[in-house]
Amino acid sequence: MSDEESYELLGFDNVLLPVGDLGEALAFYERAGFTLGFRFDEAGIAQLKVGGETPGILLRAELALGHRPPPWHSPHIWLEVPDARAAARELADAGITPLDEVFQEATGWTVEIADPWGNVIGFTDYTKRRELGRRG
Repeated sequence: MSDEESYELLGFDNVLLPVGDLGEALAFYERAGFTLGFRFDEAGIAQLKVGGETPGILLRAELALGHRPPPWHSPHIWLEVPDARAAARELADAGITPLDEVFQEATGWTVEIADPWGNVIGFTDYTKRRELGRRG
């Protein structure tokens, strides 16, 4: 492959998650602390912001998709937060039940939730290895 034909991975654009109902999905994710970037009902999509980055989580309505109870065999998307244990408390206060208890990783703590369609989102921190986190 010549240099003109090669490509370079520059970073994430958006992560797409299928949902059965866009309005219900947005209500769930807003309770989980996400901010709406944009909503385009004609296309059945909405984007959730993730921090100050331009890419986000793109929700796409799949009308035939019904609710799926966790654990569903799907990718897990983990997002960095300052304190996963605090995130778990705030999620519980918003009525969102974690899949399991907050658990330890080599870098810190993590808590995972699933939306009504079985998409798994994790909130992880770098409290054990702060130098690896975004706020180093």
